[in-house]
Amino acid sequence: MKIKALIIDDDEKIGSLLSKFFLGFDIEAKAITSPTQGLVELKDSPYDVVILDIMMPEINGLDLCKEIRTFSNVPIIMLTARGETLDKIIGLEIGADDYMAKPFEPRELVARIQSLLRRIARNEKPLGSNTLIAKDLIVNLNTREVQVENEKIQLTTMEFDILILFMEHPGKVLSRDEVMDLLKGVDWNVFDRSIDINISRLRKKLNDSSKEPRFIKTIWGSGYIFIQEVQKV
Repeated sequence: MKIKALIIDDDEKIGSLLSKFFLGFDIEAKAITSPTQGLVELKDSPYDVVILDIMMPEINGLDLCKEIRTFSNVPIIMLTARGETLDKIIGLEIGADDYMAKPFEPRELVARIQSLLRRIARNEKPLGSNTLIAKDLIVNLNTREVQVENEKIQLTTMEFDILILFMEHPGKVLSRDEVMDLLKGVDWNVFDRSIDINISRLRKKLNDSSKEPRFIKTIWGSGYIFIQEVQKV
Protein backbone atom coordinates (compact mmCIF):
# COMPACT_ATOMS: atom_id res chain seq x y z
CA MET A 1 0.00 0.00 0.00
CA LYS A 2 1.35 3.40 -0.96
CA ILE A 3 2.08 6.04 1.64
CA LYS A 4 0.18 9.30 1.12
CA ALA A 5 2.26 12.39 1.88
CA LEU A 6 1.29 16.05 1.80
CA ILE A 7 4.12 18.51 1.13
CA ILE A 8 3.46 22.13 2.11
CA ASP A 9 6.35 24.30 0.95
CA ASP A 10 6.26 27.64 -0.86
CA ASP A 11 9.26 26.50 -2.94
CA GLU A 12 7.53 24.85 -5.90
CA LYS A 13 10.80 23.30 -7.10
CA ILE A 14 11.38 21.43 -3.83
CA GLY A 15 7.82 20.11 -3.80
CA SER A 16 8.13 18.88 -7.37
CA LEU A 17 11.52 17.23 -6.83
CA LEU A 18 10.41 15.46 -3.65
CA SER A 19 7.18 14.25 -5.25
CA LYS A 20 9.10 12.64 -8.10
CA PHE A 21 11.75 11.18 -5.79
CA PHE A 22 9.14 9.69 -3.45
CA LEU A 23 7.59 7.67 -6.28
CA GLY A 24 10.57 5.31 -6.16
CA PHE A 25 9.68 4.43 -2.56
CA ASP A 26 5.91 3.89 -2.91
CA ILE A 27 5.16 7.34 -1.49
CA GLU A 28 2.44 9.22 -3.33
CA ALA A 29 2.93 12.91 -2.61
CA LYS A 30 0.88 16.00 -3.29
CA ALA A 31 2.82 19.28 -3.18
CA ILE A 32 1.06 22.53 -2.28
CA THR A 33 2.77 25.93 -2.12
CA SER A 34 0.02 27.77 -0.20
CA PRO A 35 -0.24 27.08 3.55
CA THR A 36 -3.94 27.99 3.53
CA GLN A 37 -4.67 25.59 0.67
CA GLY A 38 -2.57 22.94 2.39
CA LEU A 39 -4.70 23.26 5.51
CA VAL A 40 -7.89 22.86 3.48
CA GLU A 41 -6.46 19.83 1.68
CA LEU A 42 -5.53 18.15 4.96
CA LYS A 43 -9.02 18.70 6.35
CA ASP A 44 -10.64 17.29 3.21
CA SER A 45 -8.38 14.29 2.50
CA PRO A 46 -6.58 11.73 4.70
CA TYR A 47 -2.77 11.67 4.62
CA ASP A 48 -0.23 9.43 6.33
CA VAL A 49 2.38 12.15 6.85
CA VAL A 50 2.84 15.90 6.33
CA ILE A 51 6.12 17.50 5.24
CA LEU A 52 5.93 21.10 6.38
CA ASP A 53 8.32 23.97 5.65
CA ILE A 54 8.80 26.57 8.38
CA MET A 55 9.79 29.62 6.33
CA MET A 56 6.68 30.54 4.30
CA PRO A 57 5.41 34.07 3.61
CA GLU A 58 1.65 33.57 3.99
CA ILE A 59 1.65 31.59 7.25
CA ASN A 60 4.84 30.31 8.83
CA GLY A 61 5.13 26.57 9.30
CA LEU A 62 5.16 26.77 13.10
CA ASP A 63 1.77 28.48 13.18
CA LEU A 64 0.45 26.04 10.58
CA CYS A 65 1.68 23.07 12.62
CA LYS A 66 -0.08 24.45 15.67
CA GLU A 67 -3.31 24.81 13.68
CA ILE A 68 -3.05 21.25 12.32
CA ARG A 69 -2.73 19.92 15.85
CA THR A 70 -6.15 21.34 16.73
CA PHE A 71 -7.84 18.73 14.52
CA SER A 72 -5.32 16.05 13.51
CA ASN A 73 -2.56 13.86 14.96
CA VAL A 74 -1.05 13.14 11.53
CA PRO A 75 2.76 12.76 11.74
CA ILE A 76 4.50 16.04 10.85
CA ILE A 77 8.11 16.48 9.74
CA MET A 78 9.29 20.10 9.74
CA LEU A 79 11.71 21.44 7.12
CA THR A 80 13.66 24.66 7.48
CA ALA A 81 16.67 26.49 6.12
CA ARG A 82 17.50 27.45 9.68
CA GLY A 83 19.11 25.03 12.11
CA GLU A 84 18.91 26.93 15.38
CA THR A 85 18.13 24.97 18.53
CA LEU A 86 15.31 27.39 19.37
CA ASP A 87 13.47 26.46 16.17
CA LYS A 88 13.76 22.80 17.08
CA ILE A 89 12.42 23.41 20.58
CA ILE A 90 9.45 25.41 19.30
CA GLY A 91 8.69 22.87 16.58
CA LEU A 92 8.64 19.99 19.06
CA GLU A 93 6.66 21.97 21.62
CA ILE A 94 3.85 22.74 19.18
CA GLY A 95 3.55 19.14 18.04
CA ALA A 96 6.02 18.31 15.27
CA ASP A 97 7.25 14.70 15.25
CA ASP A 98 10.58 15.24 13.53
CA TYR A 99 12.77 18.03 12.20
CA MET A 100 15.15 18.33 9.25
CA ALA A 101 17.31 21.31 8.32
CA LYS A 102 17.85 22.25 4.68
CA PRO A 103 19.77 21.22 2.69
CA PHE A 104 19.07 17.53 3.27
CA GLU A 105 19.30 14.26 1.39
CA PRO A 106 15.88 13.20 0.05
CA ARG A 107 16.72 9.59 0.93
CA GLU A 108 17.11 10.58 4.58
CA LEU A 109 13.68 12.20 4.50
CA VAL A 110 12.25 8.96 3.11
CA ALA A 111 13.91 7.08 5.98
CA ARG A 112 12.36 9.46 8.52
CA ILE A 113 8.91 8.97 6.99
CA GLN A 114 9.26 5.19 7.02
CA SER A 115 10.51 5.25 10.61
CA LEU A 116 7.52 7.28 11.82
CA LEU A 117 5.03 4.98 10.13
CA ARG A 118 6.76 1.83 11.40
CA ARG A 119 6.37 3.11 14.95
CA ILE A 120 2.66 3.65 14.38
CA ALA A 121 2.23 0.15 12.95
CA ARG A 122 4.20 -1.38 15.82
CA ASN A 123 1.78 0.06 18.37
CA GLU A 124 -1.30 -1.36 16.66
CA LYS A 125 -2.51 -4.43 18.54
CA PRO A 126 -4.75 -7.35 17.50
CA LEU A 127 -8.44 -6.93 18.24
CA GLY A 128 -9.32 -8.25 21.67
CA SER A 129 -6.43 -6.61 23.53
CA ASN A 130 -6.53 -3.14 22.09
CA THR A 131 -7.36 -0.92 25.06
CA LEU A 132 -5.24 0.29 27.98
CA ILE A 133 -6.96 1.84 31.00
CA ALA A 134 -5.32 3.70 33.88
CA LYS A 135 -7.66 5.57 36.22
CA ASP A 136 -9.56 8.00 33.92
CA LEU A 137 -7.11 7.54 31.04
CA ILE A 138 -8.28 5.28 28.20
CA VAL A 139 -6.12 4.47 25.18
CA ASN A 140 -7.32 2.55 22.11
CA LEU A 141 -4.24 1.08 20.44
CA ASN A 142 -5.94 0.38 17.11
CA THR A 143 -7.60 3.74 16.53
CA ARG A 144 -4.89 5.62 18.51
CA GLU A 145 -7.65 7.49 20.33
CA VAL A 146 -6.90 8.79 23.81
CA GLN A 147 -9.46 9.93 26.38
CA VAL A 148 -8.86 11.67 29.68
CA GLU A 149 -11.76 12.42 32.01
CA ASN A 150 -14.16 11.35 29.21
CA GLU A 151 -12.71 13.86 26.75
CA LYS A 152 -10.73 12.94 23.64
CA ILE A 153 -7.30 14.52 23.29
CA GLN A 154 -5.01 14.82 20.28
CA LEU A 155 -1.50 13.40 20.68
CA THR A 156 1.35 13.57 18.21
CA THR A 157 2.93 10.33 17.04
CA MET A 158 5.83 10.76 19.46
CA GLU A 159 3.60 11.67 22.41
CA PHE A 160 1.41 8.63 21.76
CA ASP A 161 4.41 6.29 21.48
CA ILE A 162 5.90 7.60 24.72
CA LEU A 163 2.57 7.22 26.53
CA ILE A 164 2.20 3.61 25.36
CA LEU A 165 5.77 2.87 26.39
CA PHE A 166 5.10 4.07 29.93
CA MET A 167 1.73 2.31 30.17
CA GLU A 168 3.32 -0.97 29.06
CA HIS A 169 5.91 -0.61 31.86
CA PRO A 170 3.89 0.66 34.86
CA GLY A 171 5.79 0.99 38.11
CA LYS A 172 9.17 0.81 36.37
CA VAL A 173 11.59 3.73 36.28
CA LEU A 174 12.65 4.37 32.69
CA SER A 175 15.76 6.44 32.10
CA ARG A 176 16.14 8.66 29.07
CA ASP A 177 18.54 6.10 27.55
CA GLU A 178 16.00 3.30 28.08
CA VAL A 179 13.25 5.36 26.44
CA MET A 180 15.53 6.01 23.46
CA ASP A 181 16.39 2.32 23.23
CA LEU A 182 12.78 1.11 23.53
CA LEU A 183 11.49 3.59 20.96
CA LYS A 184 13.53 2.05 18.18
CA GLY A 185 13.64 3.73 14.81
CA VAL A 186 13.78 7.27 16.19
CA ASP A 187 16.71 9.50 15.22
CA TRP A 188 17.41 11.06 18.62
CA ASN A 189 20.48 12.86 17.27
CA VAL A 190 18.16 15.47 15.79
CA PHE A 191 17.64 16.99 19.21
CA ASP A 192 18.53 15.21 22.46
CA ARG A 193 15.99 17.10 24.60
CA SER A 194 13.07 15.90 22.49
CA ILE A 195 12.13 13.25 25.08
CA ASP A 196 11.81 15.81 27.88
CA ILE A 197 9.89 18.21 25.66
CA ASN A 198 7.45 15.54 24.51
CA ILE A 199 6.90 14.27 28.06
CA SER A 200 6.20 17.84 29.18
CA ARG A 201 3.63 18.26 26.38
CA LEU A 202 2.13 14.86 27.15
CA ARG A 203 1.69 15.73 30.82
CA LYS A 204 -0.08 18.94 29.93
CA LYS A 205 -2.53 17.14 27.65
CA LEU A 206 -3.19 14.50 30.33
CA ASN A 207 -3.92 17.22 32.90
CA ASP A 208 -0.87 15.90 34.71
CA SER A 209 1.77 17.82 36.65
CA SER A 210 5.40 17.20 37.54
CA LYS A 211 4.74 18.67 41.01
CA GLU A 212 1.60 16.62 41.71
CA PRO A 213 1.77 13.74 39.20
CA ARG A 214 -1.29 11.66 38.37
CA PHE A 215 0.34 9.47 35.74
CA ILE A 216 3.99 10.24 34.97
CA LYS A 217 6.34 11.01 37.85
CA THR A 218 9.87 12.35 37.51
CA ILE A 219 12.50 10.45 39.48
CA TRP A 220 15.26 13.02 39.65
CA GLY A 221 18.59 11.72 38.42
CA SER A 222 17.00 8.47 37.21
CA GLY A 223 14.17 9.06 34.75
CA TYR A 224 10.38 8.75 34.71
CA ILE A 225 7.83 6.27 36.06
CA PHE A 226 4.15 5.62 35.25
CA ILE A 227 2.56 5.48 38.70
CA GLN A 228 -0.94 4.17 37.92
CA GLU A 229 -1.99 0.54 37.55
CA VAL A 230 -2.82 -0.33 33.95
CA GLN A 231 -5.57 -2.67 32.78
CA LYS A 232 -5.48 -4.31 29.37
CA VAL A 233 -8.93 -4.92 27.90
